Amino acid sequence: MPSDRSSTPSRLSRRGFTGALALGAAAAAATPALARVRQAGKETIIGSGEHTFRVKHHFPQLPDRYTWQTTHNVAVDGTGNLYVIHEGRKEQKDHPAIFVFDPAGTFIRAFGSQFQGGGHGIEVRKEGEGEFLYVCGYQQVKAFAKLTLDGETVWYRKAPMESGCYAAGEDVSTTATWTREGFLPTNVAFLDDGGFLLADGYGTFKIHRYDKDANWVSCFGGAGDGQGTFNTAHGLWVDRRPGRAPTIVVTDRAHDTLQVFSMEGVYQETLPGFGLPANIDSWKDLLVVPELKACVTLLGPDNKPVAKLGEAVARLGTVENLRGQPDKWVDGEFVHPHDACFTPAGDIFVAEWVATGRVTKLEKV
Repeated sequence: MPSDRSSTPSRLSRRGFTGALALGAAAAAATPALARVRQAGKETIIGSGEHTFRVKHHFPQLPDRYTWQTTHNVAVDGTGNLYVIHEGRKEQKDHPAIFVFDPAGTFIRAFGSQFQGGGHGIEVRKEGEGEFLYVCGYQQVKAFAKLTLDGETVWYRKAPMESGCYAAGEDVSTTATWTREGFLPTNVAFLDDGGFLLADGYGTFKIHRYDKDANWVSCFGGAGDGQGTFNTAHGLWVDRRPGRAPTIVVTDRAHDTLQVFSMEGVYQETLPGFGLPANIDSWKDLLVVPELKACVTLLGPDNKPVAKLGEAVARLGTVENLRGQPDKWVDGEFVHPHDACFTPAGDIFVAEWVATGRVTKLEKV
């Protein structure tokens, strides 16, 4: 998860990114709190009413032979197993980038060394009687793939040159290209016809549509000022909550908004008021939106916030390089939520963009 980018080829430094986090911290902190942190014996509790959660930071633990190398995204399969992908260090080519844990947080297996240095998005999809992982790699990886739950590759794809969006050679390149003609995919969302959507979140800012056999079909979006175009189309989801027509929701991260599209990719509306929203998931009538500005927001059926969990935006402006100082992290508060997903029971896993890794389980009370 590198720094924010404008629609030009220029790239902010890490210092510029953390500065952008600090700017706006005061405004975000002024927003009325919809959730609070409290202690119940040795337990940390956040939220209120039906959106109350028990906080379990560092829920899954790696065996000593592995290390977290900037945790990025999380997904849960049908048995409740948790899948975590980290970015990984590209010089450690034999180290896995994907880790699997049972529902109690006990390590099961690891794989995915081909994504080291660029591990980013991960989702689980049920197909027939089986389940599969869809994985995105950015940086030098510049690819997306379908894997079995044990890590075997079903297919592996690079830039869709037939889209006409990319510079020559992007389909074979292994050099990160931070321009609007580069391919740096970040996340996927699934379609009812067996196809899927792919967000080129750090490249063209396009949303690509693929069929069930991973053939490119079309795309929409691209770089721009909003209302159908993006400044970092980082995450996406198909919103199938009951009582509404399905829509595509995209996190327009550097604009601090979500954009809503028809299933054909036609722009409908913009939802403002977030702090670098990174991805989306749904459960019943709720959307969860992890925000890099130290908050996990729950949206109700009217797309209004019903809870702001672990909100600690003000600390981003008062503690320099908070993400690099784990000793200053506070129980019940987030630093940089990068992804979140629901379990079937309504619990939430949160992965944060921190080098030493932090995956939190929010257990519904």
